[in-house]
Amino acid sequence: MARKYGKAAQKKVKRAMHKRKRGTLKSGRSGKKVKSRKQAIAIGLSEARRAGAKVPAKKSSARKTSAKKSGARKSSAKKSGARKSSAKKSSAQKSSAKKSGARKSSARKSTSRKSATKKSGARKTSKKRSAKR
Repeated sequence: MARKYGKAAQKKVKRAMHKRKRGTLKSGRSGKKVKSRKQAIAIGLSEARRAGAKVPAKKSSARKTSAKKSGARKSSAKKSGARKSSAKKSSAQKSSAKKSGARKSSARKSTSRKSATKKSGARKTSKKRSAKR
């Protein structure tokens, strides 16, 4: 009978286990130290898969997949109604965002006009004062 795991996979798992024992093996996602033996093996096997070593594909038991499928069917029917309403909400939010953006820009323009008129008015009064002297 042929081997399930190749030599390269064996080396990767051995390396991961060694790192775990020394306390230097870290999880890829969170970066936390790995303490579990099973997790160390899983990390070694995933590294071996990435390297192209002979490793069987990840197993998912028949019971879990069938339960997931039936659960997914039920939830997908519920989600489809939810998706429609969320799509409506998102389009409404986008349109309101556009409106608010337009309001903000018009408000900016009006404030810039006000400040410009204040500055020009201040210049005129300073000119008048200097002319009187």
